[in-house]
Amino acid sequence: MRQASRPPKTPSGLSDSVHGQLNMYALAAGAAGVGVLALAQPAEAKIIYSPKDCNIVANSTCSLRMAGQTAFLLFANTSYPSSRGWSSLAAQGKGNNRVEGGRGLASALYAGAFIGPQQNFSGRLLEHCRFGPDGEVCSGIWYYKPTASYLGLKIYIHGKAHYGWARLTIMIPRDTYLSGYAYETIPNKAIIAGKTKGRDVITVQPGSLGHLAAGASAIPAWRSGK
Repeated sequence: MRQASRPPKTPSGLSDSVHGQLNMYALAAGAAGVGVLALAQPAEAKIIYSPKDCNIVANSTCSLRMAGQTAFLLFANTSYPSSRGWSSLAAQGKGNNRVEGGRGLASALYAGAFIGPQQNFSGRLLEHCRFGPDGEVCSGIWYYKPTASYLGLKIYIHGKAHYGWARLTIMIPRDTYLSGYAYETIPNKAIIAGKTKGRDVITVQPGSLGHLAAGASAIPAWRSGK
């Protein structure tokens, strides 16, 4: 026996207010999806670059924050107890973080140098000067370098080694200017000293959301397109 055909379903009548709520929910869900994608973009980047404006003068310190933590300190110490004295400029890594170099001396790298697993990281001292009645005697690779040079950096993030750089200019002895630093978000991958442009570079400005976020997922102020 043939079953009687059922009448076609008709859409249920929904009030205009319910329709409006559903439309608002769809818009909110779409916006949330876009937000998730936007937050995921920094994970694709390989280099986080932070411009920095810090003058390291006698008995002062500049900090380098990477992956949500203070990774390195750059400091200048000066002492004049009498007619003789001394001054020093050094970089101190927090925890297991290290500076490229050997025998305690930090290497002064040129722009374009590769910084990675193949380098030695046992440096710290940039320069040391002694003063006395006979004048000044200074030692160190960085002594009076009027053009920018780069510190090679090794930073541990979640137990894995990452590599970075800091750009320094010593205008005159005991007057050092830090103008920026960067680190590679991919573990054990070399970084190019001084690289601040490219699709794989994210620039993070002080006070941006990127400085509030931790790790390589920091939200950028903008992505460099060059």
